[in-house]
Amino acid sequence: MPQSLTHAQAARRIPKLRQEIEHHEKKYYVDNDPQISDFEFDQLVRELQDLERRFPGFITPESPTQRVGEKPVEGFPTVSHRLPMLSLDNCYTVEELRDFEGRIRKLLPEETIEYVAELKIDGLSTSILYRGGKYVQALTRGDGLRGDDVSANIKTIHSLPLVIDDRRGIEVRGEVYLPFESFRQINREQENQGKSPFANPRNAASGSIRLLDSKEVGRRRLDAFIYYIYVDDREWPTQWEGLRKLKQEGFKTNPHSRHCRTLQEVIDYWEEWREKRDGLDYDVDGIVVKVNSAEQRATLGTTAKSPRWAISFKFPARQATTKILAIRVQVGRTGALTPVADLEPVRLSGTTITRSTLHNEDEVRRKDIRVGDWVLIERSGDVIPKVVAVMKERRTGKEKKFAFPDHCPACGSETFRPEGEVISRCTNPSCPARLRESLLHFASRRAMNIEGLGDSLVDQLLEKKLVRAIPDIYSLRYDDLVSLERMGPKSSENLLDEIEKSKSRDLAALAFALGIRHVGERLAQTLAGHFRTLDALAEASAEQLTEVEDIGPKVAESIVFFFRQPENFALIGKLKEAGLNFETRVSRRIAQPLAGKIFVLTGTLASLERDEAKEVIENLGGKVTSSVSPKTDYLVIGESPGSKLDKAHKLNIAILNEQEFLKLVGKG
Repeated sequence: MPQSLTHAQAARRIPKLRQEIEHHEKKYYVDNDPQISDFEFDQLVRELQDLERRFPGFITPESPTQRVGEKPVEGFPTVSHRLPMLSLDNCYTVEELRDFEGRIRKLLPEETIEYVAELKIDGLSTSILYRGGKYVQALTRGDGLRGDDVSANIKTIHSLPLVIDDRRGIEVRGEVYLPFESFRQINREQENQGKSPFANPRNAASGSIRLLDSKEVGRRRLDAFIYYIYVDDREWPTQWEGLRKLKQEGFKTNPHSRHCRTLQEVIDYWEEWREKRDGLDYDVDGIVVKVNSAEQRATLGTTAKSPRWAISFKFPARQATTKILAIRVQVGRTGALTPVADLEPVRLSGTTITRSTLHNEDEVRRKDIRVGDWVLIERSGDVIPKVVAVMKERRTGKEKKFAFPDHCPACGSETFRPEGEVISRCTNPSCPARLRESLLHFASRRAMNIEGLGDSLVDQLLEKKLVRAIPDIYSLRYDDLVSLERMGPKSSENLLDEIEKSKSRDLAALAFALGIRHVGERLAQTLAGHFRTLDALAEASAEQLTEVEDIGPKVAESIVFFFRQPENFALIGKLKEAGLNFETRVSRRIAQPLAGKIFVLTGTLASLERDEAKEVIENLGGKVTSSVSPKTDYLVIGESPGSKLDKAHKLNIAILNEQEFLKLVGKG
């Protein structure tokens, strides 16, 4: 799109782009029938983002670019449901299901009763409101009468339309869930960050929806199946026709729902999916059986907690009994130590299971899990199973208690477990089990910024043993590189130039690159500004560290421990020998005009991305926080500033528009 595009041309182009993007989102996320490549789709989105950035007056809440909010929320207000969201009663046997129908027939004698059977998605129930055809609000079920307003987070779900054709008051209800691949990815990230993995996809979905940052929610790739529709607070005449209406409006409904004319057809459906559920890419724990007719449902009514016209018919739990043959400790990419049980092979859900996660040392102790124990394991979805219970009555006395290692099993370094945390860690960045990720972090743009040292090249360097520890980067030679795949003469020379340039990076970049637990980019800048040299930082005591702004006892303990380890002492010595800069640049000692000033950013800035504005403020000594408080000095407002502007007015906080802000920071 040419930069000379006029306002009138943008006014015509933007609606067309939105319509095209919405069409392809539906084809991809709802119909599973993509019509263009990911690259082509990304180009459409980028064009729209560019136009909205240049013409912010055209931005609307229902634009596809607004699925992910620009700012973290400050909490979730509780809101009353327009209509109660009741929970379902459960049944576990065919006899109990027949009893359910018997109760219905007593209230509807002589009437023909039909059902709709739907897979029971193991997720998080939500209610979503549309007015005038536009997405307005989303609430969790909560206690059934009131739920949390999670509108910004639900909005990140791409299968959910932001605009529908029906302009009446529309409320839809459904289940937010995590596909198995998204669940596995989240747990990998949890373990990499030293956090306990989620036990199952439902817990992960629930935890994701309650994150305060909608951008992070968007990265987790939640999805949703919608199964109810109310129009002006009235149900659709039948459940089956309601599902058809939902599809017509662009909502994602479960394709396996079935219209059943007899209870036996419901039972057949349950039997069928009890066997087939392992072929799905999401977790189901039963079926939901609903009386089809809304008129009959109104007659049947509800109890205090549940509708009389619906019930959950649960599948048998996916569990098995097996024996623990050994317990070993795996080292994750961030040094997290995780105990894993090797199991006597057992069939479960059509798969042979040979291992199970034990999560952490405390979990092993709490359940008193021993080598040789018989255990009950459970598999939730297509994920590694967990130990549900130990069968202590089957012990013979030969079982052995497990002693958690105090040294890393991969490199022998001492492990560290911060007070109040459940994860023990290897703190050696050059540990073979975590070296790959340490190298990538060290070379990343916000750390040492070694352009060209990416995943593929790091893998080759490790495979050929050209790099065995982080300092080995600075020993690489032209002859080492030029023979590698996709590394010709020019690429090799460029990489060596980048490596050489990284030696002069500021101390703040090096402090961040070392990967010290709890030391992010902002804190690394604070430490560099306070201690001036890496040697001074390395020698600082916990008491000296806690005198620094934003550092508490937990962070201080982590920093002290890092620098006290022999492996890290040796690593720093080698980096010094390689000629890296260990001091804060003199320019940082110059008085900074925004020192001590606290800023909050809200709305969309036309000339700067949010991260760019934050970096400008921090480089001038200021601090950026996410919420307005009496301590805030300036609120910087862009397009669509939101509720923070009202709060700033009430607190008499200085408000800067974009032009005033740019002038303040010397860019106006």
